Amino acid sequence: MADALRTGEVVKLDRGYPLVRFPDGERLRCEHATALVKGHDQRAVIGDVVSVSVPDAHDKGVIEAIAPRSREFVRKDPTERAVPQVLAANFQRVIVAQPVGEVNLRRLERELVLAFETGAAVTVVLTKADLAASEADTESVVQAVRALAGPDTPVLLVSEADPSSVEAVRRLLAPGTTTVLIGRSGVGKSSLVNMLVGAEVLDVGAVREGDGKGRHTTVSREIVEVPGAGRIVDMPGVRGLGLWDADAGIEAAFSDIEELAASCRFRDCTHEAEPGCAVRAAVESGALPRARYDSYQALRQEAGVVKERREQARRLAREKVSDTKRQRKGASPPSRRKRRS
Repeated sequence: MADALRTGEVVKLDRGYPLVRFPDGERLRCEHATALVKGHDQRAVIGDVVSVSVPDAHDKGVIEAIAPRSREFVRKDPTERAVPQVLAANFQRVIVAQPVGEVNLRRLERELVLAFETGAAVTVVLTKADLAASEADTESVVQAVRALAGPDTPVLLVSEADPSSVEAVRRLLAPGTTTVLIGRSGVGKSSLVNMLVGAEVLDVGAVREGDGKGRHTTVSREIVEVPGAGRIVDMPGVRGLGLWDADAGIEAAFSDIEELAASCRFRDCTHEAEPGCAVRAAVESGALPRARYDSYQALRQEAGVVKERREQARRLAREKVSDTKRQRKGASPPSRRKRRS
């Protein structure tokens, strides 16, 4: 006979098997109940609160239910046309990390859109400042990132040689809160977590000679407790950052363009060829950089394509359900041939 259901939190996700921590401190590797996966295609992610049963003579717990989430970090599943993939749940802040010597502004725009879409507080942390070529180069990069992130998004510079810079990040992690740390492989996320904790809690690849870059080693998602602060999740380097339901994220990441758009002559202006477009006027006058405008339009177009694919998938699903119901009643599906007029 199985024990009563126990409630716990997913604190690590490795190769599809969540590690659940219970209030008494016990940790148990778990698998998903068949009904949960096949019936609703639900899987627990890092930060989820779950109900677990422990069947007799079973080496793993079984996740029977997932509690409603207060917040999700979602991207479009890179293996599917129109399916969301949740990477983390129930957090209060997102830190976007990029190395100051190799900032990719186009990727940063996309990362910010996904981060803002969660509704959490967002901060940009520029890592590896101790490896930067010069102070002048560093200051130029910081200014470019601040201009991109906007006035309401903190941008912090972190150097392993400057404990005060690490402390500035630690102050963001309020006790009782969880922060998700995102960024591509090799940006120094694991090193940052180790600096925040003050110990080598996460493996970091050896630094290569010549370019000072550490090899990426994180392969699982894990919640790490930061002494005297909150908790942080070192997410594995995410290559694909496909947008999902990103309208709010785009509006927040490009708030300057949204403010300009409020002055367009037409409320539904696409900022392409309409007369009286305040956004295009700002581009032509130089007030809005052409590259930023192009990124904004490209991300809006991508979000629109994803919406259309989602709608197509919903229509196909409804048609399949209707066909199945007709077949059960013994009726043939209606002919799709067009009648001659």
